[in-house]
Amino acid sequence: MPSIPIYPTTSPQIPPLSSPLPPLLQTPSGVALLEIQGTLNSTLAPSINGSLEVGSLSFPLYDPDSPPEDTAWHKKVWLYVGKNQRMTGEVKKLAKPLAMLRRREGSAEMVEGGEKGEEVEVVEIVRWKVLFTQRPEPMGAGGGT
Repeated sequence: MPSIPIYPTTSPQIPPLSSPLPPLLQTPSGVALLEIQGTLNSTLAPSINGSLEVGSLSFPLYDPDSPPEDTAWHKKVWLYVGKNQRMTGEVKKLAKPLAMLRRREGSAEMVEGGEKGEEVEVVEIVRWKVLFTQRPEPMGAGGGT
C-alpha cells in the first residue's frame, strides 16, 4: 500500500492576520471552515485568481469584551449571500480536528523502486466550523452586503 510522509510545516511562520473572526475561529493563516448543506449559486464571475466572493459572515451575538467562556454567541451566525438572502448557522466544535495539508515544495523526489514520491506538510489544524443547515431566508433590498 502506498504511503506519503507528512511533515510539520517548514514554511516561514506567517504572523497572525488581522481577522474579523472571533478568536475561537481564527487560525494563523486566517482559515475558517464553513459547512453548507446545499449548493451556492452565483451570477458573478470568478476573479482572475479563481476566487469568488460569495457574501459576508456576521456574528450578531459576539462581543469581543466578553470572557472566552461565554459561548452564547455560538448559537447564531449569519451568512449574507448577495443582497437578497441570509443563511443562519452556528459554531460547532469538530469531533476530531481537521488537518489541512499541502504538497511540500520540491517533494517529487525519487524513492525506492525508482518512483517519484510525494511529501505533504500540515498547514493548519482546524478545530471549529461554522455550520449552516437551514434554507436561506429572503431579505429586502436594504440588507446583505
